[in-house]
Amino acid sequence: MKISILAAAAALTAGACSAQAANIEFWYGNTGVVEKAIQDQCAAFNAAQSEHHITCVGQGSYEVSMQKAIAAFRAKNHPVLIQFFDAGTLDLMLSDAVVPVQEELPDVKWDNYITGARAYYETSGGKLFAQPYNASTLLFYTNKTELQKAGVTETPKTWEEIIEAARKLKASGHACPFTTDGDTWRVLEQFSARHGLPIASEHNGYDGLDAEYVFNTTFAAKHLQNLVDWRKEGLVRLASDTKAGNFTAAFNAGECAMMENSSGSYTASAKALDGKYELTVGMAPMYEGHERHNTFVGGASIYIMKGHGKAEIKGAKAFLDFVRDPKQQMAFTSATGYVPVTNDVMEAIAKSGEGQSPKYATAAVGIGSMNEPRTPDTRGIRLGFYVQFRQIFMEETQKAFAGEKTMQAALDSAKKRGDELLRRFEQTYKGVKLP
Repeated sequence: MKISILAAAAALTAGACSAQAANIEFWYGNTGVVEKAIQDQCAAFNAAQSEHHITCVGQGSYEVSMQKAIAAFRAKNHPVLIQFFDAGTLDLMLSDAVVPVQEELPDVKWDNYITGARAYYETSGGKLFAQPYNASTLLFYTNKTELQKAGVTETPKTWEEIIEAARKLKASGHACPFTTDGDTWRVLEQFSARHGLPIASEHNGYDGLDAEYVFNTTFAAKHLQNLVDWRKEGLVRLASDTKAGNFTAAFNAGECAMMENSSGSYTASAKALDGKYELTVGMAPMYEGHERHNTFVGGASIYIMKGHGKAEIKGAKAFLDFVRDPKQQMAFTSATGYVPVTNDVMEAIAKSGEGQSPKYATAAVGIGSMNEPRTPDTRGIRLGFYVQFRQIFMEETQKAFAGEKTMQAALDSAKKRGDELLRRFEQTYKGVKLP
C-alpha cells in the first residue's frame, strides 16, 4: 500500500510540474537515425530543467513539414518552432509566418556561427533569419578496401582521378564503381558552389526577385553530360541501376565503391561498413584546373513562428540555447554525422580527447568544405518556389539519363520551366523588398 501511495504522490507531483511548465511544440522533418537524435535532444532538454517542456513532432519529411506548418499558421494552430530545410528559405522568409531569430535573441553571439553554416540563412544585412541546426554538406565516400583490391592505392580527389579509379574497378570485375542518384542538391547545387558557378543570375537570387536560371550555360552542363557518358561506359550507376535500388544502400552494402553524399549519411555508412570494409570520407571532388570554393550548407535550420505568447517564446529561446551548446552539438554530430555549426565546437572536440574518433569524422572536413573561399555566387540559393524547381530539374535530367532527350535539351527545358516559376513568384511578391 505504501508503494501505491508513493507512486500516486509522485505522479501528482510530476503532473503539477508539467502543468507549470510552458509547453512548446517543435516540428521537424527527419526520420531514422536523425529523428532519434532529435527526440533524444528534446528529452534531454526536458530533463535538464522544469520551466519549459518541449514536444517534438516528426512530420515525415521536410516538404510535408513545410506544407503543414504554413497551413497551421493560417489556421492559427501552428508550432512555436519549425525546422525548415535549405530549399524553402526564401519562401519562408517572405511568408510573414516567422520572425527573424536574431531579433528574438539579440544577446546571442551570432558571429560564433561558422560562415558556411550561417550564410544561407542571413539577411542582406548579415543577420540570421533562422538558427542553423542539422547542418550537412556534400562529402566524398569511398570503400577503401574495394579500391585497394582494384589496385587504387590513393583516394581520388578529382573527377579525373575518380574516373581513372572507376575504370580500374570495372576492369577488375566491380559492377558499380561510382554511384549517385542525380539529386539536384548533389549534382547541380553543390557542384556549382564548389566550382564557383552561378545557378541563377542576381547571384542566385540574393540581389533580386528578377533572377533567371543560367545553370544550362555553365560547366555544370558539361559535368551532367559526363555523368551520362560515364554511365553508358559502366563507370557510374544511378540508384535505379543498383541491386539495392538506392544509391546509399548500395554503397553501404559494399555493392558500390564510391559515392558523393551528405555528411548526414556518414553514421549509417560507418555502421554498415564496420568490420567489413574500410571507409574514407573527404571533400567532394573537383575537376582539375578549377579553383575550389565553398560547398553549401544543407540540412535545415530552426525558425521561430509568429503569433505566440511570451511564455512560449521564452521556452523557444531556452531550447535554441540548449541545442546550441557545444556538448549538445557534439552528441548530435556523433549520432548523425551532421556538422557542428559554431566555431567553439571543434575546440570542444579537441579538448575531449576524441578529436580523431571516427564519430567526429565529418566535423572538420565538413566545416573545412563549407569554409573554403566564397564568391557572391556561392553564398547560397535565394530563389522562390525552389522546392518545386528541384522536382523539375530531376524530372528533366532523368529523361536525359533514360535516353529520351539529350542532357543539354533537358537542362534547357528545366531552365525554361524554372524561369516560369521565378516569374510567378516575382509577381506574387511584386514590390516586396528581399530581407
